Amino acid sequence: MYTASKDRYTAMDYNRCGKSGLLLPKVSLGLWHNFGDTTVFENMKQLCFTAFDNGITHFDLANNYGPEPGSAEKNFGRILKEDLGTYRDELIISTKAGYDMWEGPYGNLGSRKYLLASLDQSLKRMGLDYVDIFYHHRMDPDTPLEETMGALASAVQSGKSLYVGLSNYDGNTLQAAADILKELHCPFIINQNRYSIFDRTVEKNGLKDMTGKLQKGLITYSPLAQGQLTDRYLNGIPEDSRIRTDGRFLKESALNSHRMDQIHKLNNLAAQRGEKLADMALGWLLQHQEVTSVLIGASKPQQILDNVKAASCAPFTEEELKLIDEISLK
Repeated sequence: MYTASKDRYTAMDYNRCGKSGLLLPKVSLGLWHNFGDTTVFENMKQLCFTAFDNGITHFDLANNYGPEPGSAEKNFGRILKEDLGTYRDELIISTKAGYDMWEGPYGNLGSRKYLLASLDQSLKRMGLDYVDIFYHHRMDPDTPLEETMGALASAVQSGKSLYVGLSNYDGNTLQAAADILKELHCPFIINQNRYSIFDRTVEKNGLKDMTGKLQKGLITYSPLAQGQLTDRYLNGIPEDSRIRTDGRFLKESALNSHRMDQIHKLNNLAAQRGEKLADMALGWLLQHQEVTSVLIGASKPQQILDNVKAASCAPFTEEELKLIDEISLK
């Protein structure tokens, strides 16, 4: 039986999620890539144990994480049942619904029927009575926003979620949704969006600014741009890399000569700071006042140990921030 490290809260700092009462670790573990049925179960366990032993209390899932869809929740539920469940009150567990999950007209997007049915399925797969955060996973232009937000409020009112969040929204839709959730007295506290040195979408679509204005949390996924902001590809593409073994996310064509030049320049800057590129990339996100936590993915426990260091990344000078923009925005 797993016993957590007694020192698990000494290596991690925690940020308040917006102006709510909830604290999140600066580094959270996402179960997007490496918790499906194609991964060795023992490795999943060790990833979770390493994370929790180092102060990562937040585990982020979605109904469709796999492959196959639902398998990440199922596997995480087994880990909870066999080991981590003892520490349930020390864990923040989140899940989402919004992408295609089952056949027919009721297994996708933002209807009340889909969201609440999906949440029930997620709880069953994980063996939980409630999740800490339930997200709508993406905007649905065809369902009234009042219906989608009403479903999130119902999830809280029924005791199946403590808080709610929005994922992949833009600034204008976020503001409209927040107004509805406020009227419903629903504890909406967090946004989850893709954000990295190489992906500035939230800076362009108003999401980041609106998050700050509304005093909500922001947790960022793909903070290392699918491994581009690491030393993984500095000397070519390894045979065991995700590009070779799983081409769903990062394509080899993305690593063109211009992108490789950017990566090498950023790596040189990180070296001048006495850091690895991944540390600097995560630290760059955390220096933004709006960012509450960064979601890392990992295939090996050592990657988690390396990424935890970003929680204590050295401050950036104005010159360094300017240089990062000059390199990455060309």
